[in-house]
Amino acid sequence: MALDSPHTGIVNYKQVAQSYAEDFQEAGGTIFTDFEVTNMEMAKESSSESEDGLKYPVIVRNSKGEEIYCQHIVTCAGLYSDRLSEISGCSPEPRIVPFRGDYLVLKPEKCYMVKGNIYPVPNPRFPFLGFHFTPRMDGSVWLGPNAVLAFKREGYRLFDFSTGDFLDAVTYSGLWKLVLRNLSYGLGEMYRACFLSAQVKQLQKFIPEVTINDVLRGPSGVRAQALDTDGNLVDDFVFDGGSGDIGSRVLHVRNAPSPAATSSLAIAKMIADEVKRRFEL
Repeated sequence: MALDSPHTGIVNYKQVAQSYAEDFQEAGGTIFTDFEVTNMEMAKESSSESEDGLKYPVIVRNSKGEEIYCQHIVTCAGLYSDRLSEISGCSPEPRIVPFRGDYLVLKPEKCYMVKGNIYPVPNPRFPFLGFHFTPRMDGSVWLGPNAVLAFKREGYRLFDFSTGDFLDAVTYSGLWKLVLRNLSYGLGEMYRACFLSAQVKQLQKFIPEVTINDVLRGPSGVRAQALDTDGNLVDDFVFDGGSGDIGSRVLHVRNAPSPAATSSLAIAKMIADEVKRRFEL
C-alpha cells in the first residue's frame, strides 16, 4: 500500500532556515556558531560582572571558555538534547539514540519515473518514515530512508564511529529493550543498509519498474530519536525544565518529531507559548 500525495509542496529547507536566521538577526538576535556548550552555572554577585550577574544570572560557557550571560534559556539541541539537559542540572531522560537514515537517488535519466511524492502507509510501531519517493527542488529524486543505529551522534557515514557515543548508546538499558523487542526488524534494516539490492526490493513494492541499475547511493541523515528507559520510542513533543536556580530558568525542547520542518512555524508558536507560561513573561 502507498499514499499518493499529489498536492504536497517541496521547498529547499536550507533556504528556509537561512531566512529564519535573517529574521532573527533583524529582530536584534545574534547567532553564534561553533559554540559547544560545556557548562551552565549561576553568576556570582561578587564578580566583576555583577551588574550582568543580577540581570542575566545564568552563565553559559563553551569549550573555549567563552561565556554568554542569560536571563532565560530555551534549548532545541536535537542530537545533544539529553546531554544539554544534564549539563543544566535537569533530567537526562528521555535519552537520545542516533539512527542514521540512508537515501538512494534515481539516476538523472530515470527521474521521469516519479512525478510526485509517494509515501508508504506508516507502521504504527515505529516513528520512522519508511522508504518514500521524494522529488527535490533540483529535479533529483531521493528514495528512502532506512533506519539503522548510528555509532556516532553525528555519524552521517557508514563507518563513522565515536567510542563515547557508542558506549553511551549500548550501555543504555532502554536501547536493549527496544532491540530485543524488534530484533528481526532491526536486522532487516541493517541488511538492507549493506546491500543495495535489498533496498531496491523495498522500492519495487511501489514502483515495480525500478531496478538496481536505476539507483545510486545518496546522502544520509541522522535522526535524534528520543528513547525512554522502557525501550519505547518517544514520538511526541517533550518539554522539560527543572528546579533550582538554573533549572527554573531553562526550557528544554527534548523531542520534536517529524514533520518538525513542515510544521516549524506552528511549533515555534507552541514553544513561545510554553516559554510565556513557564517563565510568566
